[in-house]
Amino acid sequence: MAIRMPRIIKKSSSAGDIPKGHFAVYVGQKQKKRFVIPISFLNQPSFQNLLSQAEDEFGFNHPMGAITIPVPEDIFIGITSQFRI
Repeated sequence: MAIRMPRIIKKSSSAGDIPKGHFAVYVGQKQKKRFVIPISFLNQPSFQNLLSQAEDEFGFNHPMGAITIPVPEDIFIGITSQFRI
């Protein structure tokens, strides 16, 4: 049985290149990296937990101009790689 990885696009370019049905988040604690992820992630309870952590840390004033998830990149990828989209 093959493991299917969700489509996560790591990008460093502008907001105009986000495909339809996706949105950008910044991930990391000190060094932040931008990821473009499917909107379907919003339905996942573990992703909602990450959003709650972001709200606890930043409120609704995100310093990067987009949602910033305050977890290490490898943890974010580990969590989101388990999602079925």
